[in-house]
Amino acid sequence: MTRATKIKKARQQATPPKPEPRLPRGLLFLAAAGVAGLVAAGALLWNDSQGESEQAFTGVPFTDPGPIHVHGLGVNPADGSLFIATHTGLFRAGPNSRKAVRIADRFQDTMGFSIVGPNRFLGSGHPDAREQKLPPLLGLIESADAGKTWTPISLLGEADFHVLRSAGARVYGYDASNDRLLASADAGQTWKELDKPGQIVDLGPNPRNPQRLVTTSVGSLEQGMYASQNGGQSWKRLNDAVGLIAWPAPERLYLVDDQGQALVSSDGGRTLARRGEIGGQPAALLAVAKDDVYVALHDGTIKRSTDGGATWTVRSSP
Repeated sequence: MTRATKIKKARQQATPPKPEPRLPRGLLFLAAAGVAGLVAAGALLWNDSQGESEQAFTGVPFTDPGPIHVHGLGVNPADGSLFIATHTGLFRAGPNSRKAVRIADRFQDTMGFSIVGPNRFLGSGHPDAREQKLPPLLGLIESADAGKTWTPISLLGEADFHVLRSAGARVYGYDASNDRLLASADAGQTWKELDKPGQIVDLGPNPRNPQRLVTTSVGSLEQGMYASQNGGQSWKRLNDAVGLIAWPAPERLYLVDDQGQALVSSDGGRTLARRGEIGGQPAALLAVAKDDVYVALHDGTIKRSTDGGATWTVRSSP
């Protein structure tokens, strides 16, 4: 279940039930993508069981689904490339290219994703189906070669971070498999569980002071946006906004809701002003500078705004 879908589900629970409509086009697409993913995984497992992992199963034609079902975005400071973490692997779109290319022919389901330095990434999720020696939950993993290879850091087999945010040596993660919010002060080596206001949709630390956090939460009557001044030990409700968050500068915080509205705050989320429309339902949000923002749509299209969310252009297409 994507974070945008969780938002919709919470809102539906708060209103009287209506007659069942036809399945929305977006959900039909995700269902089809899930079936394609299962077929791909089955083909890969068959290959591995036959000791022929490097060859395609000739009985079933396989078409690479590309960067669909996006979980996270990042821009590599080493060269400005856009990285797209998806349900079917990690992809790279070069600085002057709109076409995203699969990294290292791997199909790792990368859920939480954060670029923390040149060619250095943090991630979480589930292993490539061919990597049967790994447990189904990857915990926190790290790549030092721009996503070609990954090394476990902590919580292997114990956590599945759907949200992963870093600021210096401090890392915050929402472990969806256990519904817990965790924080690390040593780059993910050790963790402390924090109180949380509800089921986490997204969170963002203040880039200048990572003890200050903003999160959006669903699953309770008090769903909305919350702020913490003490690293997540306590929370104060700010408003009823729910969506994906990016906080690139202390005076500029972005939120994109499930309707595709881009909102901006200059006071850490206390007030939000409508800024623009992304043209679809968001799957992931990233801001690399005060006015430089990226958003992923559910069909794998990545859009970019260089004017603080007012207008958007296509950065990458599946």
